[in-house]
Amino acid sequence: MKIYTKTGDKGNTSLFGGTRVKKSHLRIDAYGTIDELNANIGLLRDQVSNKSISEILYKVQDRLFVIGAILACDPEKKALKLPDIKGEDVYFLESRIDEMEETLSPLKNFIIPGGHPVVSLAHIARTVCRRAERAMVLLSDSSPVDEILLEYINRLSDFLFVLGRQLAKELNVNEITWHSGE
Repeated sequence: MKIYTKTGDKGNTSLFGGTRVKKSHLRIDAYGTIDELNANIGLLRDQVSNKSISEILYKVQDRLFVIGAILACDPEKKALKLPDIKGEDVYFLESRIDEMEETLSPLKNFIIPGGHPVVSLAHIARTVCRRAERAMVLLSDSSPVDEILLEYINRLSDFLFVLGRQLAKELNVNEITWHSGE
């Protein structure tokens, strides 16, 4: 199988199920941003030395592939059998957030991203996650998007924020807090 098909040369692509749409379609933007998020999390995972965090990030990447596949489907083609995202996937992220927050100092100010490349990568992934969420919400205005997908992506951005804080702590990096006008 060749990687190039030439079927997208004029700006169209196929959804799972065969429906052809413009590459600028909201659905393509949504799952394309999920793919970008997955690549950023892969880069973060490659830089993290904590094996436990690396395993969590791998599990997140697996779930992002599922979300991307769901978003890549024509919602009119109900016969397609795909894996799904469940409440337990959201709960998994919430549990990891709670575990990390138990060891972190309470947050009293906004945090300015940076201090170490690995911490910055977590914040870049977080911002791409927020963009993916916005793309999914925009898509949901005109086409059905399962609410559990939006929940998962929303919780994932929270997880990535707390992970950035956890990584700063593990790397002994002082968090830089933002104080308006100071």
